[in-house]
Amino acid sequence: MARGDGRLTHETFPEERGPQDECGVFGVWAPGEDVSRLTYFGIYALQHRGQESAGIATSNGEQILIYKDMGLVSQVFDDRALESLRGHIAVGHTRYSTTGSSEWINAQPTLGPTAAGTVALAHNGNLTNTADLVAWVREISGQDLTGEMGRGSSSDTAVVTALLGAIGGEDEPLEDLAMRLFPHLEGAFSLVFMDEGSLYAARDRHGIRPLVLGRLEKGWVVASETAALDIVGATYVREVEPGEMIVIDAAGMRSHRFAEATPRGCVFEYVYLARPDTKIADVPVNAARTEMGRVLAREAPAEADLVIPTPESGTPAAIGYAQESGIPFAQGLVKNSYVGRTFIQPTDTIRQLGIRLKLNPLREVIAGQRLVVIDDSIVRGNTQRALVRMLREAGAAEVHVRISSPPVQWPCFYGIDFATRAELLANGMSVEEIRDNLGADSLSYISVEGMVAATTVPEDRLCTACFTGNYPIPRERVQADPTSAHPAPAQIPPPALTATGSEARR
Repeated sequence: MARGDGRLTHETFPEERGPQDECGVFGVWAPGEDVSRLTYFGIYALQHRGQESAGIATSNGEQILIYKDMGLVSQVFDDRALESLRGHIAVGHTRYSTTGSSEWINAQPTLGPTAAGTVALAHNGNLTNTADLVAWVREISGQDLTGEMGRGSSSDTAVVTALLGAIGGEDEPLEDLAMRLFPHLEGAFSLVFMDEGSLYAARDRHGIRPLVLGRLEKGWVVASETAALDIVGATYVREVEPGEMIVIDAAGMRSHRFAEATPRGCVFEYVYLARPDTKIADVPVNAARTEMGRVLAREAPAEADLVIPTPESGTPAAIGYAQESGIPFAQGLVKNSYVGRTFIQPTDTIRQLGIRLKLNPLREVIAGQRLVVIDDSIVRGNTQRALVRMLREAGAAEVHVRISSPPVQWPCFYGIDFATRAELLANGMSVEEIRDNLGADSLSYISVEGMVAATTVPEDRLCTACFTGNYPIPRERVQADPTSAHPAPAQIPPPALTATGSEARR
């Protein structure tokens, strides 16, 4: 659906929009394999990370071909398009825009000239010093910009591509250009890119967004998530390390380090963004979400008859909550699997139905029951508010809402498009006020400590900024970037995490 600002969204109604996934990247080096189809299936597995546009670039060793368009992976590509993309190297991308508007010129991979050939580049993340990088490009190139930035692209990915073309000396290889450029990039980036003869992958020094390396019988694969390796039959090897660039070509795979690693992986990947069948930092995401439910049951028990999830993102945590509490688990809501991205504007009558397009209650399951409803997060609260009302109308005796992440209070500068801070329900409202706003009998969030413990990753290796306001890069650096959509926040005390009736307690 087109939003008022011209972007597309995979949500049915913009006023119910939750946290938007950022982007998915995929690359393959495999002589003798049908790399365009491998890449198609790889980015298909990453479709949850971006639904606005999709693209694939391939190289046969002499030239790079690229095909990209607006839409889902299945809408952009058909057999004819894939047949035209020949070669033994490929880079793929599926996009949700966090920097740059949602239009064709900003679709990825981006393409541009360099001193020794052409680069096709795909990016997951968000740079925080884009303004400085644009100034650097213009200082070198003047107004004679090349590549997609020269054609009007406003994405930070196009800026990186333009710099790779601008900073090089005569015949300087892309490998050397990248090693000179990447120490100057700030923020979050997981990059997969290629020239005519090699595949490259790089990850920012904090490793905020995931990136993994896999092995095929006849080649190599890099991808945002291990689920994309699984779908193409690749064996997981390891993560691309923070501050590392790897190069894959006929000589094999080699590694370079362009920055000292200071790992701060995004905890929201474990909560919501990544597929449940993915591993991040060797931690199964589904197991982390199930453990979050167990922790939530210990921290916020409820007297109830059934535990039900908000499908499907709340399901693992609901299973964990039921296991820990001993309250039976039930599927009390049915999700319409075909509701998601839509380009048909609903009428006022249909709009009033709201969440019913996506979820419908099983009345025979929930009527007369005291329910614990598990969801992964609350952003604006529109969905949960409508859900509580719908469950009561279906006959639920009580509705106790439990959230398997802490209150979201801060914007993300690293590739997740949350609502603005003014729109975040937890910003300026107590948990009791949120409970009253939702119309629930009680409301509780997991603690930051409980969420982090469920991932089994040390807290000092995670970015928890959207929950705590503790950013892994200096806050003044974010404030100095005029491309940032949000002002940097001031520190405020954390809220209480539980509310029952008219009484809030920690």
